[in-house]
Amino acid sequence: MAKAKSDWIDISIPVFAGMIGGPNDPLVKIVLVRDPAKGDKNTMAMITMITHTGTHIDAPRHFFPEGTPIDELPLDTFIGPARVIEIKDTESVKPAELEPYDIQPGERILFKTKNSSWVYDTDKFVTGYVYISTEAARFLVEKKVRLVGVDYLTVGGSVDREQNRTVHTMFLGNGVSILEETNLKGVKAGKYELMALPLRLRQGDASPCRAVIRPL
Repeated sequence: MAKAKSDWIDISIPVFAGMIGGPNDPLVKIVLVRDPAKGDKNTMAMITMITHTGTHIDAPRHFFPEGTPIDELPLDTFIGPARVIEIKDTESVKPAELEPYDIQPGERILFKTKNSSWVYDTDKFVTGYVYISTEAARFLVEKKVRLVGVDYLTVGGSVDREQNRTVHTMFLGNGVSILEETNLKGVKAGKYELMALPLRLRQGDASPCRAVIRPL
């Protein structure tokens, strides 16, 4: 029987042993604790990784010790209509490029930048990726969006750590969830349905997720 074709597009990145996160993050470890090649009757692996591994959701707990943890965020934040906006600026997302899109309260916005065309071609952490400027973060908070997604490891820049922190806290402190490390290569700008459910990690600061979209 032929396999039915799905219109879902997987925008998450694979998790594998040795994959990198941020420049100071530990590498992912995957070890077989049961291995048929060694006489075991089944295969079972143990994974050691940070909660921000691969495609993941940041919760307010990430930057606010008393903030909402990942397991208490509303599930409908991560399921529903989303809009992919293609950013032409090769440095950062800026308000001037966002203004024509008439962004509305409650929207889920995924930014497709030049990142998707090259940052995942290497196993090393890269700088020079397109990030969300502080001004654009403020713009999106004022628009009262529900979720913001980016196509690399973090919403902020790599050079100015305080800027990176500011962008995170602006979003997470104002009810905007963050979806990081998606891959939108080959995805056209437009309207989609998004599903990106985090694991139910008790009191978690973040969680990996499987993020998929399909055209509306």
